[in-house]
Amino acid sequence: MASTSEFSRTLSLLRQERGVSQRTAAGDLGISQALLSHYENGIREPGLAFVVKACDYYHVSADFILGRTLSRDGTMLSSEDVLRMTEPGNVLRGSVLATLQSKLLTGAMGVLFDLLGKLNDRESINAAASYLGTAVYQLYRKLYRMAGENESYFAADPQAYTLGLAEADMKLSENRYARALQSLRESRAEFPDLSDEAVAAGYPGRSQSVTQVLHGADSRLSELAGK
Repeated sequence: MASTSEFSRTLSLLRQERGVSQRTAAGDLGISQALLSHYENGIREPGLAFVVKACDYYHVSADFILGRTLSRDGTMLSSEDVLRMTEPGNVLRGSVLATLQSKLLTGAMGVLFDLLGKLNDRESINAAASYLGTAVYQLYRKLYRMAGENESYFAADPQAYTLGLAEADMKLSENRYARALQSLRESRAEFPDLSDEAVAAGYPGRSQSVTQVLHGADSRLSELAGK
């Protein structure tokens, strides 16, 4: 099965969108509430029979509920489709928008690390992980601060953090990443094919996540550059 965490999140979200309680959904699906709770929390993995029932119940495709595509009917979304779903004026919000954005980033990062894995280079993989890990740290700590929590949870000094400590760490990680890739290039390592066709063929479903993340960032950078 595709990622169990993707399935459990989607299953829970679909029930909330339908506006039914866990007890009601469990009864309609022919299982106990406890078992549905386990499925929605990723504690247990369902069999094929349940997946089919859930797809019929929520009127979605198996590919959608398993996290293989962002389209509910199972078709592959074009980059334009996904862009429209995440435009600022779109009606998506709350848990629905959060789940979509989480899937996009998870899919894109999965492709990135799989491609790096093909290079079999520890330095580039660790540098990429450090960069992204600090980015998550940044966003989580800002949320933590605004929520009024005690920042003693974090070891890094609050004043140093405010003055750009995390940004400095990300820049260092980015430099390590660039140097590692340059070394691979100089050693004539074989880099993976990154053409649109190759990525789409190698990562069906997830390639649309890569397209959206890259398009979104590219658009923002182009605006900043005044183009």
